Amino acid sequence: MNFIGIIPARYSSSRFPGKPLVMINGKSMIQRVYEQAEKADVLSDIIVATDDERINNHVKNFNGKVMMTSPHHQSGTERCNEVIEHLKKFSPGNKLDVVINIQGDEPLIDPVQIKKVASCFTNKNIQIATLLKKISSNEELFNFNIVKSVFDKNNQAIYFSRQPIPFLSGKKNSEWLNFCSYYKHIGVYAYRADILKEITNLKPSPLEIAESLEQLRWIENGYKINIALTDIESYAVDSPEDLKKFINKT
Repeated sequence: MNFIGIIPARYSSSRFPGKPLVMINGKSMIQRVYEQAEKADVLSDIIVATDDERINNHVKNFNGKVMMTSPHHQSGTERCNEVIEHLKKFSPGNKLDVVINIQGDEPLIDPVQIKKVASCFTNKNIQIATLLKKISSNEELFNFNIVKSVFDKNNQAIYFSRQPIPFLSGKKNSEWLNFCSYYKHIGVYAYRADILKEITNLKPSPLEIAESLEQLRWIENGYKINIALTDIESYAVDSPEDLKKFINKT
């Protein structure tokens, strides 16, 4: 099976404009993500998908592969699909089985996580896969910026929410972790190429709009998201203050 890694990277950001090009200990964030992805030997190719010439030129400067995409995409998923459709049209010989959407704001992404989500596709019925990690602190559990998920006995996602789920009836918030296991979403996705095209054509759904989580659109339309558990922490850069986490760690 052939896996292609795509790193969506846009320059505009309400909280952190130019984030992919910010320097971390001498290298840009997008270069660090790219180099970490290269360590995942499961990937046959890695492409940065951007809508900005500055990012495009920068990736070329460190000899990375990059493709210009539309500035009108609403999500990284849509940007990934444009890359795949381009490859199908102009490189018909390429074998495109599974697309792994690698977050462009995680400069320390562990290649083991990429291989972990890829391993889900040993099951030919898997449509979409992603990762969860067990929550260990109340700070994470009640942080609305951290997305949580619940899943069934077949490791299929039931729901994603910014709220702690499930609600634990009859217990104080401080006790919830003592009585129930909670999981946070690690935002790396993998999709079969044909499924990626299908979900890109879906219209925004009520639950997605309510939670501002695009994966709920897929669930509402009957698509299955397979869950794999990881013990590896994931650190994203959402604001300039977050950069402090990476000083002297790269």
